[in-house]
Amino acid sequence: MSLTIVGSMAFDALETPFGKVDRIIGGSATYAAWAASNFTNDIKQVSIVGGDFPDEEVAKLEKRGVDFEGVEVVKDGKSFFWSGRYHMDMNTRDTLVTELNVLEHFNPQIPDNYQGSDFLFLGNLTPDVQMSVIDQMKERPKLVVMDTMNFWMDIALDGLKAVLKKVDVLMVNDSEARQLSDEYSLVKAAAKIQEMGPKFVIIKKGEHGALLFHDKHVFFAPALPLEDVFDPTGAGDTFAGGFMGHIAATKDVSFENMKTAIIVGSAMASFCVEKFGPTRLQEVAKDDVQARINQFVDLVNFDIDLV
Repeated sequence: MSLTIVGSMAFDALETPFGKVDRIIGGSATYAAWAASNFTNDIKQVSIVGGDFPDEEVAKLEKRGVDFEGVEVVKDGKSFFWSGRYHMDMNTRDTLVTELNVLEHFNPQIPDNYQGSDFLFLGNLTPDVQMSVIDQMKERPKLVVMDTMNFWMDIALDGLKAVLKKVDVLMVNDSEARQLSDEYSLVKAAAKIQEMGPKFVIIKKGEHGALLFHDKHVFFAPALPLEDVFDPTGAGDTFAGGFMGHIAATKDVSFENMKTAIIVGSAMASFCVEKFGPTRLQEVAKDDVQARINQFVDLVNFDIDLV
C-alpha cells in the first residue's frame, strides 16, 4: 500500500570522534525513504531541493520505488544545509551551520496521484507545513504519523497542538515528550500527549531504545548494542522510515503490529549509525535486514521457570 513521506532533502557536513565528511546527502525524507524502501516500493516523496541536489541520488531512490513528482526543484536555489559536530558520547552535538535555503519557502503541493495514499509520515517540519499537507489530502490516510522537536514547542506551540489533533501517532524523544506534556514521568507524559490527539505515542530514547504507548498499554524495544557508532545523524528518521515501511507492507495499524514495527524501525536505525549519512542504508539487502531483526528478537527472548 502507498506511503507518502513529507520532509527535508538536504546536505549535511558532519564531524564525529571517528571522522569527518564535508558534504553528504541527508534530510528527514531522504533517510525515511531509504529505510521504508526495504519494505514497500510504493513511496510518494514530498520535499523541496535546489538545483544542486544530485540527480544520481534521486535516481537511486527512484530505482527503489520512490516517486518524486511531489518534490519541488528550485533550479537556481540551494538545498537545505546543516553542519554539526558530535561529542564523544554521540548523544550531544553542536550545530555549526544551518542554512534553510529553499526549505525556507517550502509550500508543499500534493500531486493528484498522491491522493488516496494509505499511510502518511510527516517529518520534522513547521506545524504549518504539516497541517497544509493534512488539509490537502482529500481522503484521510489509514494512519497519519508525525515527528516534531523542541524548537516548534518553543515558537509554534499552538500550531503544533492543532496538528496533534489530526494525527494518529506522534514520534518524539524523551526530552521532547517531557517538554510537550510538562511531565517528568514518561508514562504520565505519554498519557497527556494522547489526550492532545494521537492515539499512539512513540518516545525514542536513542541508545536506550524506544517506548510505544497506547491507552494503558506500553511496549519497550531495546536498542541493539553496537561495536561501532560512527554517525547518529538521521537515525530517528530512519527509525520512522522502517516503522512506516513495515506498516505499509503489512497493512495493519494495530498496537500488536506496531510493536513489530518498532523493532523493524530500531533495526534500520542500527544500520544507519554504522557509517556517515545514509551510506550504510544504501548497502543493506533484505537478508541483512532480516538478520538484524533476528538479533533484536534474540536480544529480548528469554524463558523463565519459577520454582
